[in-house]
Amino acid sequence: MAELVFREDAYARACRARVVASTPAGIELDRTVFYPTGGGQPGDSGLLVRADGARVRIANAVKGEGPDAVLHLPAPGEALPAVGEEVEAALDWDRRYRHMRFHTALHLLCAVVPAPVTGGQVAEDKARLDFDIEMDRLVKETIEENLNRLVAEGHAVRPRWITEAELDARPELVRTMSVQPPRGQGAVRVLEIEGVDLQPCGGTHVAGTREVGRLAVVRIRSEGARNRRVTLGFA
Repeated sequence: MAELVFREDAYARACRARVVASTPAGIELDRTVFYPTGGGQPGDSGLLVRADGARVRIANAVKGEGPDAVLHLPAPGEALPAVGEEVEAALDWDRRYRHMRFHTALHLLCAVVPAPVTGGQVAEDKARLDFDIEMDRLVKETIEENLNRLVAEGHAVRPRWITEAELDARPELVRTMSVQPPRGQGAVRVLEIEGVDLQPCGGTHVAGTREVGRLAVVRIRSEGARNRRVTLGFA
């Protein structure tokens, strides 16, 4: 099992690691700062820096076989490091940090819109959640005002773990209708925005809501009989 550095420290931009598998399908490391695509958040991109200074461009990171395996996908034409080689795994930090800000913003949106979530996606320039709710309950100006109030209040944001039994006792913590948090490890990672939101999440987030920055509701539109999509951007 790889050590997932991002799981406890989303601000780690690089780490030393050893290559444990290396094929055109992906490079696996014994530890990594790269978040793999999942939970609506894109996988990270960046570099693997070899001992001689040569750089291997990583275009994406995805989940591999096994619970904590991460495949670092090299850009086309990149030379592969050898198994056993030591490298530095370094993120495209600006891109990752935007993902962190937007992912945290979606948790705030969950708190502002009291409805089941049917889907969501984070990108570099926007993020969205889909809700099972009537359209007339979504007022752009009200959502923006409430989001930016929570941002300005500076609530602490922190990941922590609860037992599966605790989650079973509090089913209201699971806001997504179609996706359930992974089980079988005895504990579930949750993301807490102090006094605002608590729900299972494996993604990366900022440490306080002020880091999110001012938000704008870019669009609200219907995506089906009751499915409503709210898209956010940075103001």
